[in-house]
Formats: sequence, structure tokens, C-alpha cells
Amino acid sequence: MEADEPRGKQAAIQVGGDLSALSIHELEARIETLRAEIIRVEAAIKAKKSSAEAANSVFKL
Repeated sequence: MEADEPRGKQAAIQVGGDLSALSIHELEARIETLRAEIIRVEAAIKAKKSSAEAANSVFKL
């Protein structure tokens, strides 16, 4: 197996884990996975803020 070939499906990403054993391809895939997760979390935050603002406007006296 070449050093830059993927080893198969990567397990859950461990933040702060050792990156030295990962190939360039695996590191690039990891970045894309993390970017997608950031977008997903930002959308969840936006939805929660929107819900909180709607609730606040209903219950404001």
C-alpha cells in the first residue's frame, strides 16, 4: 500500500488526535468532513436562534 492511498472508510474523527499516520488523501478527506460538520452545526445554531427569537416574540409582554 502506498503512503498516500486511503486505507478505507475513516472512523469518527478524533479532534486533537495524531495525524502523522494519515495519508495526504486522508487528511484532505478529513478537512472536507470537518468543513461539512461546521456547516451542519452552524445551520443548527441558526435554527435554534430563530426558534428562540420566535418564542421570545410570542411571550414578550
